[in-house]
Amino acid sequence: MDTSEVYGLIKPLVDVHTMGLFTIANLLRDCGYKVCIAGDDVNGALENLTRLNNYGLVKRWIGENGITRLGFSYRLDPQKGCELFLSLYERLLGDKMFSKDGGRLKGIHFAGLPDTCDMVSGKTGGSVLVFRGDEPPVRSLTMLGVPQERIPVSVSQDDEYDRMRWNFAKELIESERYRHIVSPDHFGYAQCGKDDDSYLARLDYATAKHTLPIIRTHSGPYNVNREEALKEYNSWCEELAASGLLDVLSIGSSQLTQSHFGENWEGLSNGGGIPVNSEIEYRVIRENARPMLTRTYSGTKNVPELARIHERSLNISWHALSFWWFNELDGRGSNTLLENLREHFDAIGYIVTTGKPVEPNVPHHFAFRGCDDVSYIISGYLAAKACKRLGVRHLILQNMLNTPKYTIGIQDLAKGRTLIRLVRELEDGNFRFSLQSRAGLDYFSPDLEDAKIQLAAVTCLMDDLEPDNSDSPQIVHVVNYCEAVRLATPPVIKESIQITLSALREYRQARIKGLVPDMKHHMETLERAEELYEECKTAICILEDNIPNLYTPEGFEKVFTEGFLPVPYLLDHQRKYPKATMWKTAVKNGSVRVVDDDGRIISTESRYRYIVNQMKD
Repeated sequence: MDTSEVYGLIKPLVDVHTMGLFTIANLLRDCGYKVCIAGDDVNGALENLTRLNNYGLVKRWIGENGITRLGFSYRLDPQKGCELFLSLYERLLGDKMFSKDGGRLKGIHFAGLPDTCDMVSGKTGGSVLVFRGDEPPVRSLTMLGVPQERIPVSVSQDDEYDRMRWNFAKELIESERYRHIVSPDHFGYAQCGKDDDSYLARLDYATAKHTLPIIRTHSGPYNVNREEALKEYNSWCEELAASGLLDVLSIGSSQLTQSHFGENWEGLSNGGGIPVNSEIEYRVIRENARPMLTRTYSGTKNVPELARIHERSLNISWHALSFWWFNELDGRGSNTLLENLREHFDAIGYIVTTGKPVEPNVPHHFAFRGCDDVSYIISGYLAAKACKRLGVRHLILQNMLNTPKYTIGIQDLAKGRTLIRLVRELEDGNFRFSLQSRAGLDYFSPDLEDAKIQLAAVTCLMDDLEPDNSDSPQIVHVVNYCEAVRLATPPVIKESIQITLSALREYRQARIKGLVPDMKHHMETLERAEELYEECKTAICILEDNIPNLYTPEGFEKVFTEGFLPVPYLLDHQRKYPKATMWKTAVKNGSVRVVDDDGRIISTESRYRYIVNQMKD
């Protein structure tokens, strides 16, 4: 290990975005550098450096760890982010902490939203290195001063499959052929747009016409005035409905909608999202959205009752449940983990009586917090099997690609195919699923033209999950290309759908003509998928043999608290889940693996058997 350079990474405690911070830390460690990530005490001190001893705490942390290059991350409000960064930067300058003044620090960099980066660059005269979020691994490392010879081949190699998709997508976007796409007619069945309309009816109609996928997107304007926000959103609903491009309108509800529905919001901060607070407001949205289907996310408390409300007021197309998430675990709600799981299982009991599908909103939330590929798959499988055992007849299987964004395409294919294969083994006459694919939240570039190319390229990746099945994926959740920079308006939403549909059609035609490879038989993908499948099957058997009543709230809580599904990036301030956060993960050859302190991969079977032995002891 190189001891001459030590990288220190800090972020204000209020910012819960940690994926990028931990990803760059692992990349630097793979290059042989020591990396120190600040604890809650130091990160908390950043929020008010004028307070007595707070700056001294940060300075002492830098000195005691021998840090030579300092990184500051903040992905919330740009103005606040710039102020917090400058508060530290100016004190470090005044204290002569930089090498140009005889200090130890050779450099400092800022990572955040594009607007914040622009502010920081402007205020510092361009003297501070900034990261906007779209830098590939090699460029990030090079910007941080890592010489080329130290960058591992697994990081620096240019993946042929990803390059092929990029070039295909680039030509499509530059030609602007996608602007002429004609939307498939998914509105010709008898109950379309009526009170008894349903996702399953639309699925059957589109399947019979061979015009899948069904298109869903998540949307909502931001407006601090609640009445104006609702009025604006209803006008959006009318515009999107008139376009004929969108099948399922996903309501981007606010945090208060999810946590305090039907309550008095006076004095509470709403944040972003649509501030729906009554069944009447939901019904108005539903009326304006016809003939689109509507859906929204579950709440963070009173989950069974909210499922009933969504059913009554929206005729919700399907119910999305987060199981382990949206509670005290991630700071999104007040429920304990076990309370949350119990409410979710109870809610499914009700949903079964409606005949509506259930979407377990699960694997990507583990991935956001640093889980490995195997844990991503297993969390999705466990949720799917629990739904089946509770009587759900149709599952919406969400597969978020590009999470983390440094995942390479063939690893995404292997991970997605393994999840599909395992859940397909659960199918029978009483249980089936629809695959819903989407791009990752952290994937898109702030450069909007590059983001359009990325949207087309990830659509090709979706199609390669099951390249011999023209009906797969059944649903595409279109992530709008501008979302790394701003919320999507209806024109951007419509353009994003056009890009997605055009890329899907042209890529399929190119495969038939032999212009792009048929990834069904790609050897490296097949080998990795088989490796993942065997590893997951072994892990599932160990869980089913050693966790009593596995497919219950208590069983799911046990799986998490014992650390079977590692979440090293979870901000566990109270240290309630030490076993869940004790395992390290790292990006290895474009996939995420559990590793030891020296970066060596730990097999899932050996890790699971260690945990089981600890449980017995």
